[in-house]
Amino acid sequence: MPDRTSDPTYRILMNGVTGRMGYRQHLLRSILAIRDDGGIALPDGTRLQVEPVLLGRNADKLARLADQHQIADWSTDLDTALAEDPAPIYFDSQVTSERKKAILKAVAAGKHVFTEKPIAETVAEGQELVDAAERHGIINGVVHDKLYLPGLMKLKRLVDSGYFGRILSVRGEFGYWVFEGDYLPAQRPSWNYRAQDGGGMVLDMFCHWNYVLENLFGAVEAVTAKAVTHIPERWDENGERYDATADDAAYAIFELAGGIIAQVNSSWAVRVERKELVEFQVDGTHGSAVAGLFNCRIQPRESTPMPVWNPDLPTTEDFRGQWREIPDNQVFRNGFRAQWEQFLLDVHAGRPHAYDFSAGVRGLELVDAGLTSSAEGRRVALR
Repeated sequence: MPDRTSDPTYRILMNGVTGRMGYRQHLLRSILAIRDDGGIALPDGTRLQVEPVLLGRNADKLARLADQHQIADWSTDLDTALAEDPAPIYFDSQVTSERKKAILKAVAAGKHVFTEKPIAETVAEGQELVDAAERHGIINGVVHDKLYLPGLMKLKRLVDSGYFGRILSVRGEFGYWVFEGDYLPAQRPSWNYRAQDGGGMVLDMFCHWNYVLENLFGAVEAVTAKAVTHIPERWDENGERYDATADDAAYAIFELAGGIIAQVNSSWAVRVERKELVEFQVDGTHGSAVAGLFNCRIQPRESTPMPVWNPDLPTTEDFRGQWREIPDNQVFRNGFRAQWEQFLLDVHAGRPHAYDFSAGVRGLELVDAGLTSSAEGRRVALR
């Protein structure tokens, strides 16, 4: 057995892990998975170890999680933890409305910061975080999990290989039906549907679409969007009715660098009739592809069929059967864990993380432009 006493260990203050995403993806499938696998292998033969410290407001929940997963330390006192715990890293997956002030405290305490998105509620608040991080010289990162998904990694390989020729357009469909809470319990937290608590489809998902589009196809230069609240009333976790004040759907056209047009529909009030909960179709002069969370199907120019429009006869072609799957010819890990490992390696090496607070601000700029476009009924240029 190798001597592991020389392995570097990073304590991580994890705030908000009692929530669905914070627990399932960040604690359970990322940090605890890394810990239980013995850490991350380093070039010198040592392994980067992790030690989570749980933070939150509910002592009972924190104590149960700590006991269930053999975690030694937890606290409901953020200020004391930041001031006294030697942990070099702070992670935030709280509700959006609580994020900025907690991150500013962590940065002031000299902690490196990894955070869920959106990093704040406004562009100005996001820029505060960028400026604070620069002043204190801390390494910072924002969750860009979708770039690490198998389907989008396959799609990125196609883009990089020149498979598409000249890319013409991107069409994205995302969402599913979130139950109102009266007929069946809602499968998403109620704060997502209250604007006063930081909820809203545009604020939530345009941050994602910005980094997906800019990293795969090109920077967003302009947006035309319509945000709506399809379901005006919902029932919360306690069965209490409340007014849904946040938009639950957004329909947008994004103009990208290079003349690419991207159309993305996002909705919590749509029933799924596609293979995956999110799919992007990319059409180019030399080929097309449809990518989801895990799968990616292609139809190159040389095998493109020739459909004929005839409203007098029923369609007999199996259009979906005319596409072919890209095989899983590499090992794909959980996307959240993959980015966590990259962030931890960047902290260990003392180098900037590729997807930093500035990337988070660009997402907020798209949010702001989308909301402005929707409110004023016009195209909004970003660059």
